[in-house]
Parts: sequence; C-alpha cells; structure tokens
Amino acid sequence: MTAAKVAIVTGAAGGIGEAIVRKLGEKGVRVLGTGRNAAKLQALKDRLGASMDFAYLATDITADNAPKAIVDAAIAAFGRLDIVVNNAGSFNFGPVHATTDAMLDEVFGISLRAPFRLCREALEHMGEGGSIVFIGSTWGLYGTPGGGAYSTVKAGQIGLMQTMAAEYGPKGIRSNYVAPTVVRTDMTDAYWDLDFFRRSNHELTPSNRECTTEDVANTVAFLCSDEAAMINGQTLAVDGGISSTRYLAPEAIGR
Repeated sequence: MTAAKVAIVTGAAGGIGEAIVRKLGEKGVRVLGTGRNAAKLQALKDRLGASMDFAYLATDITADNAPKAIVDAAIAAFGRLDIVVNNAGSFNFGPVHATTDAMLDEVFGISLRAPFRLCREALEHMGEGGSIVFIGSTWGLYGTPGGGAYSTVKAGQIGLMQTMAAEYGPKGIRSNYVAPTVVRTDMTDAYWDLDFFRRSNHELTPSNRECTTEDVANTVAFLCSDEAAMINGQTLAVDGGISSTRYLAPEAIGR
C-alpha cells in the first residue's frame, strides 16, 4: 500500500490556507501547516479534530532558520515530503511612488524570498510525484493601478515557478501557480464593500458569483494530485474570467 502523501502549507490558519488544508485532508494528504500565530494554528487543529492528520509549526516564515525548521518538522511528523503549497503572503499594496522601503521589504520577504528559500530546502526531500504550488493572484497577470510591490512579487512568483518547472520537472517534481481573483477573507474584508474595490473587481468579472476559498482549494488539490501529472509550469487563473475578458457589468455600463 502506498503511503499517504505529505504536504507543507504555509499561511495555514488563514481563510484560503485553511480551505487548502481541509481539501488536501479530504484527499488523504497529511499536512504540516505553518503560520506565525500558534494559537490560530492550534485552533485550526482543534477544528480539524480527527478528520485528518494535521501537525503545525508556528514560525515566522521570513526567519533565517524557518525553511529548515519547517521541512524538518514535516519529516519528523510524517516521515516524507511530497507537496509544498506556498500560500503565505502580504496584502500590502499601493502605487510605486507611495511604496516605502519597509513595505517593499515586507512584501518581498514574505511573498518571494520566503517561498524561494522554502522550495530550496524542500527540493532535496522531494522526488517523483512531487508538487509545488504557488498561491499568487490575478494581480500578477496584468497591470493594476496601485499594485506596487504586491503585483511585482506575484509576477515574480510566476518566473520562479516556471524556472522550477524546467529545472525539476525531469525529476518528477511539478511546479504550478494558482492565480485567484479577490477572495473575501480576513485579509480583504476591510476593502470588500468599498466602491473602488467593487468596481475594479466585481464589475469586471463575467462570473455571476464571488470566488471562494473552496474554489482555490479545489484547484490546489487537483494540481497536487496524480490526475494532474502532466500539468507543469502552468498558471491557472481562478477568477471567473476577469483576466481573459473585457467584460463590464451592465450596472457599470449604465452609469
């Protein structure tokens, strides 16, 4: 009998992170979740109960020792490593002229440097059937006013993903990128009902419903499965069509 696969999911206690953990668990994957807040991770473990094998490590993913600590924790808990989901990120955005060095360092550190270093550490433990997924954004696919450092790192993740797909694909390790449109979570809730946010997102999306955390999790679980064995180096937009159409909602046209 083949042993169950093991995944690392960063930012596991957030809205999208928890949905990914749960969906992977439904597929029989054992998960090591990470995040900075131990209480939130423990609360997630309590909610999951006996539904799946879940362990966690509370750590700052930008710390120098974080990649080794995370990978070591996954190996110690479950004995192997097959999947890395780079989900942790920073929603700190603004126009280039208003982006401070502190903002730039934060976004680059969390969303590009940290996943680069985690992948580097994880690769030596992964092999045939391995899967690395980056949770990016449609903001990495097209120019967005105010995107600043956020859009820059999301586009940078695509470059990293494609390079890894070429480098490690021959070893059976696939790399892909999931680009959700805006999803209502604690990270975006403060913006959700603002006029500019609605007009620049919802009114440009052909889909007649909002993207959910489950939509993202379903895509991740598929990419990590053997059914996606020939999908490598790809960007999958989970966005209702906003990145590939020139749709404008009737209510916007009528203004």
